[in-house]
Amino acid sequence: MANEEDDPIIQEIDVFLARSLLEKLYLFQYPIRPASMTYDDVTHLSAKIKPKQQKVELEMAIDTLNPNYCRSKGEQIALNVDGTCTDETSTYSSKLMDKQTFCSSQAASNVSRYAAAVYKKGELHLTPLHGILQLRPSFTYLDKADAKHREREAANEGGDSSQDEAEDDVKQITVRFSRPETEQARQRRVQSYEFLQKRQAEEHWVHLHYYGLKDSRSEHERQYLFSQGHGLAENTELIKSPSEYLMMLMPPSVEEENDKPVAPSNVLSMAQLRTLPLADQIKILMKNVKVMPFANLMSLLGSGTDSTAVLRCIQQVAMLVQGNWVVKSDVLYPKDTSSPHSGVPAEVLCRGRDFVMWKFTQDRWVVRKEVAAVTKLCPEDVKDFLEHMSVARINKGWEFMLPYDEDFVKKHPDIVQRQHMLWMGIQAKLEKVYNLLKEHLTPKKQEAQSAHPLLVSGEQRVNMAKAKVKQNYGQLEKEFQKQKAEMKSNDTSAKMDVSNIRIKEEPVSDEEPMDTSAYEGMNNGVVNGLHVEEDSMDALNGHLPGACIDRVAQELKAFVLSTFKKQFVLTLSELKRLFNLHLASLPPGHTLFSGISDKMLQDMVLDTGCKQILVPFPPQTAASPDELKVYALWEAGDTYDQHRQVLLEIFSKNYRVRRNVIQNQLSQECGEDLNKQEVDRVLKDCCVSYGGMWYLKGTVQS
Repeated sequence: MANEEDDPIIQEIDVFLARSLLEKLYLFQYPIRPASMTYDDVTHLSAKIKPKQQKVELEMAIDTLNPNYCRSKGEQIALNVDGTCTDETSTYSSKLMDKQTFCSSQAASNVSRYAAAVYKKGELHLTPLHGILQLRPSFTYLDKADAKHREREAANEGGDSSQDEAEDDVKQITVRFSRPETEQARQRRVQSYEFLQKRQAEEHWVHLHYYGLKDSRSEHERQYLFSQGHGLAENTELIKSPSEYLMMLMPPSVEEENDKPVAPSNVLSMAQLRTLPLADQIKILMKNVKVMPFANLMSLLGSGTDSTAVLRCIQQVAMLVQGNWVVKSDVLYPKDTSSPHSGVPAEVLCRGRDFVMWKFTQDRWVVRKEVAAVTKLCPEDVKDFLEHMSVARINKGWEFMLPYDEDFVKKHPDIVQRQHMLWMGIQAKLEKVYNLLKEHLTPKKQEAQSAHPLLVSGEQRVNMAKAKVKQNYGQLEKEFQKQKAEMKSNDTSAKMDVSNIRIKEEPVSDEEPMDTSAYEGMNNGVVNGLHVEEDSMDALNGHLPGACIDRVAQELKAFVLSTFKKQFVLTLSELKRLFNLHLASLPPGHTLFSGISDKMLQDMVLDTGCKQILVPFPPQTAASPDELKVYALWEAGDTYDQHRQVLLEIFSKNYRVRRNVIQNQLSQECGEDLNKQEVDRVLKDCCVSYGGMWYLKGTVQS
């Protein structure tokens, strides 16, 4: 007791378990560098990996301008490796050892005890490590130098060998036939060092894209180090009752478990279900039911269940479709499984089912032939997808099996907005995988559906009418002020009767009729309660007052400026992805949630001083229209503005360029005293390197 009083608890920290990077996160241990070389000075030229062996090879640039670099030694090493002639096969094209290769080895065989931790705002987020790799310098260039030295010696000694070769043309040979290999001999051969080395050498290298510390993709991936469910959804292992914790410490014996009667694998009683953690209960229910309104789910979980915890858990195993929750595809089709009908792997099945779910977010009706034509899956698999969430109607197609849950959409707008952004990301992936056309992206309007419009509550109608009144009031007020200013400036003009100008106010009471014709088409153009088209988005949110519009423009301009000052070059697709991430980090009710269209975003990019770069993409490119639009910050206000402008002019005429071409052009336009460090800085701001060529950011077609 005395020791406990002397050592009081200062702070309690919540611990969360993040699973987004499970089996994907590696820790790289770099060798100790000199004090003059920091991580920012190191440029990763290329990276490749052998996934089965967990072997990584990185190629990093050496700062040859550093005072600690011995230039004469670097020139000597380059001469020994490549000789006097330089071509495309040369290791050091600059005739100077300006790069170094690092090869990895496993630091520990069992890394289950290790995790990466991130501390933020009083929360500790842990992600288990899948591997720890130590990077050591590779000296294969010395082997290359020795091989060239032996070749030169052999060439010098082989001057008079032509006559000897002629004499040795006729030679007696002995043919031997090997005996059949026994099983023991085969096992010894398979376990030998030479065989293992040969197997490892046969695995092909997979080239990787390297993203720097401040790159947008790196910032996006770092977000996965935080628990996506923010606590309760993914971390049920860390929240245990005393009885559950005791069960973990002292699990029941195998004999006791065998004594219990074995039930069918697909049968689970409600009593057994409620003994499981909340996340497991929701997962089992959604896996069996597949489609469920939130109210029904709460009734099945029993009284006293926290709805906030349920909302956190349900988002891990289901997606929101027309206000109802539909189980995720990867829950029904886990990794390393396949279709029972066609044998198609789970990854392909998940893509196809995601396409069906996404179609139902656009429309209440889906045509089976259209799904089969896009996904290229067998009819049995497509039928399974549709039966999970819809009902067949004769001569009409497949209709979503549950009505639109307006109550849930109205009560939880933040969940609806988050799900809407997730669906936008899924839509972008589907467009790229299936090469979707506009006819697939635009919801079809059927005659049968027009007879059944979506019900709009009285409160929504009142809000719509108020928004229309504000719009009309603002327009008439502007016209009045304009006419008044003209009267003051021009006394000789005809006088206008100001008394005839009247501000029109439309009725908003329940007793008088209101115009809702603009909202009659709201029956099916919804994505989880939010319209994805510009016109419908404006109609749902209403027209904002002038002051609110100014605040939205200021917030949007601040986001665009800060983003382009970090990235300098962005495609429209990447900019939209970063904007969605920015929206997800904002609190509910923020002004940017009022609805930002693609046109508004592009106009703001051009207003902030950016320019569109017309990159000549290859004719057979598979890039989407948003990926073909490339924008760049033309003037950042620093000393590298001219260099970047020259670089952007180069890429307006070429899709990909070699480094020496870029360096020569920069030297001609900006002066002969341009050093390697300045060129690296400009290339790092605007370009990426892949396969020995340089591309503008976001334009690489792998």
